[in-house]
Amino acid sequence: MGELFILFLFLISGALTGWFCVDLLPEDFLQQLLLKEGLFEQLANKSDLKSLLAGIGAFLGLLVGLLFKQLRKRLLQKIRTMPTDLLISRSVGLILGLLVANLLLAPILLLPIPKEIIFAKPLIAILSNIFFGLIGYNLAEVHGRTLLRLFNPNSTDALLIAEGILTPASAKILDTSVIIDGRINALLESELIEGRVIVSQSVIDELQQLADSSNNEKRGKGRRGIKLLNNLREKYGRRLVLNNTKYEGSGVDDYLLQLTADTGGTLITADYNLSQIAKVKDLKVLNLSELVIALRADVQPGEKITLKIVREGKEENQGIGYLDDGTMVVIEGAKKSIGQRLVVVITGALQTPTGRMIFGQTEKNSPSNKSNKTKAS
Repeated sequence: MGELFILFLFLISGALTGWFCVDLLPEDFLQQLLLKEGLFEQLANKSDLKSLLAGIGAFLGLLVGLLFKQLRKRLLQKIRTMPTDLLISRSVGLILGLLVANLLLAPILLLPIPKEIIFAKPLIAILSNIFFGLIGYNLAEVHGRTLLRLFNPNSTDALLIAEGILTPASAKILDTSVIIDGRINALLESELIEGRVIVSQSVIDELQQLADSSNNEKRGKGRRGIKLLNNLREKYGRRLVLNNTKYEGSGVDDYLLQLTADTGGTLITADYNLSQIAKVKDLKVLNLSELVIALRADVQPGEKITLKIVREGKEENQGIGYLDDGTMVVIEGAKKSIGQRLVVVITGALQTPTGRMIFGQTEKNSPSNKSNKTKAS
């Protein structure tokens, strides 16, 4: 009922605007319009023109009302999922932007303007309010926390930040690879990641495309990523923020880089190439693969470990095993021991941009054992 009433108000407003705007037209222009052949040749007097413009205004008002109805639904849906502090900061930014616009407009509206261009004043007022309102809204979106501290400068966080003791937590922007990977859930549970967690609409769209794919592997990844997002929403609520900002670019990576630059946040990804591009652009980035490598236990040459040989290696007489953290170990002389657990002596390691590879050999083939056998003989 309320929505129908709003549409009725838009329709009436459009009709009244079309009816009364005729009185604002100059008499000379009005006479030329009534005498002009073509569309207006059937109009006998000013009342007919008012009726025609009122009908056109009512139709346009109804279209604007339908558009307003859709925008209202989207706005209410966004407000329900928006964090309270972000909602307050954006509202304050919008109000400040409108205040600045009207302060600048005050002297302009007092200037005398010829009657022929009387529509210039309301047009300037509308455009300036939209322009400064959007500026205030966008500034508050990017620097919302700083704006809130201005209204509460005596808070503990504000004082610590002002003294340089405490650094405000930056937002964390999730890449598609991180969501599909699933390790972000463990990082959030361990509280190693602070601040808001932002998921771009472009990432959600990509997950949906994967979930709808005809390829079983891609479909599984997409569904796993969407399920993880639902779990994060239920567990962390307003801390998980969905960003609907649309950027220009050729792909999801471009959108994520621009979102990271605009918010001043940290991009979390498992994509090596994306992390390198972010570093080139001087953006904050956390590569989970690099983090895993940094947290792995260091294995020294000469150390003995027990491993299960799971498959053959590329070279002759090589076997492959894996540490508990997934690091691959290439073992010389272990080809015939696939499926067995052997004592392996570490001989070296190789670090690559995508991970680490460890080399070893079975204990019975190690140089120390050979030397001991020689001495015993």
